[in-house]
Amino acid sequence: MNGQFERRLRGLSEPGAARCLQGGRHGIEKESLRVTPDGYIAATDHPIGLGSALTNRFITTDYSEALLEFVTPPVGSVWEAIQYLCDIHQFVCGFLDDELLWAMSMPCMIRSAADVPLARYGSSNIGMMKTVYRRGLGYRYGRNMQAIAGIHFNYSLAESFWPAYRDIESCNSDESAFRSSAYLGLVRNVRRLNWLLLYLFGASPAVCKTFVAGVDTHLEEFDPGTLHGPYATSLRMSDIGYQNSNQAALTVSANSLDEYIHDLDYAVRSPNKDYEQIGIKVDGVYRQLNANLLQIENEYYSAVRPKRVARSGEKPTEALRRGGVEYVELRSLDISPFDPVGINRVQVKFLEVFLVYCLLKDSPPISIDEKHDNSHNHAESAGRGREPRLELRRQGRLCKLRDWGLEACREILQVAGLLDAGDGTAYTDAVDAQIAALEDPDRTPSARFIGELVDNEQSVFEYAMELSRRYRDYFGALPTDMNAHHQALMKESDASLRRQAEVEAADTIDFDTYLERYFS
Repeated sequence: MNGQFERRLRGLSEPGAARCLQGGRHGIEKESLRVTPDGYIAATDHPIGLGSALTNRFITTDYSEALLEFVTPPVGSVWEAIQYLCDIHQFVCGFLDDELLWAMSMPCMIRSAADVPLARYGSSNIGMMKTVYRRGLGYRYGRNMQAIAGIHFNYSLAESFWPAYRDIESCNSDESAFRSSAYLGLVRNVRRLNWLLLYLFGASPAVCKTFVAGVDTHLEEFDPGTLHGPYATSLRMSDIGYQNSNQAALTVSANSLDEYIHDLDYAVRSPNKDYEQIGIKVDGVYRQLNANLLQIENEYYSAVRPKRVARSGEKPTEALRRGGVEYVELRSLDISPFDPVGINRVQVKFLEVFLVYCLLKDSPPISIDEKHDNSHNHAESAGRGREPRLELRRQGRLCKLRDWGLEACREILQVAGLLDAGDGTAYTDAVDAQIAALEDPDRTPSARFIGELVDNEQSVFEYAMELSRRYRDYFGALPTDMNAHHQALMKESDASLRRQAEVEAADTIDFDTYLERYFS
């Protein structure tokens, strides 16, 4: 344990101080693939009852027209965030007819890339830009990868935390700069420790063979329809999932907010020879928005992002430049197949205390060598994290994943005590559950997943289909009383259709001119 961390813990342990850690804001974004009753990716349009995917704040689409994205608003408790996500699932299932929500991250039954339909957002310039951007992702990385689903956890500390923390740090700098600096420190520590989240919550150790058809992989055959990594935790986050050689070479520093903004700006303005070969507008049809390393800032894939709510027409880096970091988005979470909504309260409690720990823990700048070590550790944990005696790179030496994880979790326990602050032991219990998983890899979701396949003598496809049907029935059996969340979802669906029509009616320039102005 370092001195800075101990000092901050002492400061937050003062009478009344720990209360400022409570009241953080929690939000969850969850992607869910719509599939047919026999498990193929749905080719149907986004259900009209869900409103406009362009303008609905709670229910939209990601890459594919079939890849729904559920977005809870930021709320004050873990329980409310999970409940809101559950209510969105129940609401959506009422408009799916005989379709299912796929119950895991990795898709199955992909016959060809054409089976993954591009998301469509209407005839407005911004709607067409979203579709072209996604078409570009398909050309760059392949459409199969874009059908992978995951979960993002959005978190900000309570407003009352910041004055207390400034006092502990004896800081007289600008409040926005202080807050951004603290959040960037959190981001750096997440980059250092993301391997731990992959080990603890990775739930994609196996895939359907159709997902990697024609591709050489290191995976082993589990059954005639399934490939797996014997010790894998998250194939979604491995080299067969969200990984790309061009982005792997990209450095987006989190050592300061200025560096982060500069590096993203550079990437969206830097031509890439591979992408130039794709072409931009071919035979009158846009294949991608441009041929730069990133088409737009959101193309940069990272385990965690510093964020600020953007104003209309504002780019993410412009929002950060204007007001600093407002919250962080944790992006490396697999869908849990063991939970109807893909995540559970114990997990979210741990994620919250983990992020607070990453903020309080000393966080020096990340060097190029450490960046490479972080990438190595990420790949090792995703591909073979449950391997006995697996070693990771740590400050120029090798360290067992288990030992490092236990050391971190014992420090995290101290932060959990502050978050519990005499109000039960939920955060402490959440950390204890992860310590148990480090001590016994069979307790991890990835091991449990493989265990279910073995015990039930099922392929990954058969297991996912069973779960998808089970969760459809679960949401269908829930009471249909119109609570505040359901009323908000209905109201938003109707209002979003009106907003899309207004956006389309307001366009006064053609698409070429729109893109030219956007990127000028």
